[in-house]
Amino acid sequence: MKSLSIPTGLAILCLFQLCLSSCGEDDLKKAAPLSKKDLVLNRDRTIEVEITYSDSSKVKGIGKAPIMDKITPTSGATYQEMPKGVKINFMNDSLKVKGSITSDYAISKDTEKIVIFKRNVVVVDEQLTFNTEELTWDQNKRMFYSPQGVITKPDGTVINAVNFSAKQDFSVFNFEQGFGETYVDKNFGE
Repeated sequence: MKSLSIPTGLAILCLFQLCLSSCGEDDLKKAAPLSKKDLVLNRDRTIEVEITYSDSSKVKGIGKAPIMDKITPTSGATYQEMPKGVKINFMNDSLKVKGSITSDYAISKDTEKIVIFKRNVVVVDEQLTFNTEELTWDQNKRMFYSPQGVITKPDGTVINAVNFSAKQDFSVFNFEQGFGETYVDKNFGE
């Protein structure tokens, strides 16, 4: 019978030691259990997506995303995720761009009818530019909401806004605890 070499014997000894020191009963109890709600039933990926949003047979916006994942978890609450960001152009009745929203990430929740834009969110409109890290669009209320952000107006006014809300077309917007810098015409008060 041949004798095993020293390196082979050490390797077998190490493997034996490794087997003896594997997971114990306590380690298995500490492991996080899988939740059924975390399981994904289906995930469909689409590359270079263009979505047209219309209301009353009129095109209101055109959105583009490099990647869109349609996710159907076992709970059945389908949603779309845009992990590489999205850009949406708002259109006027002549189909000319009148404003836009861009973000590095977005998620559209079908059952709740909301879209959440996250990371480097920029809204550009004729009357303002709004920068924030999170902006939510509620389709049912036709409103945008953000916990905080910076409003820049065409005249150079800069406002730090808390609890920002705006109509869907940004024609009216509100915020709380605003502070910032504004420019006053030199003939103001005359």
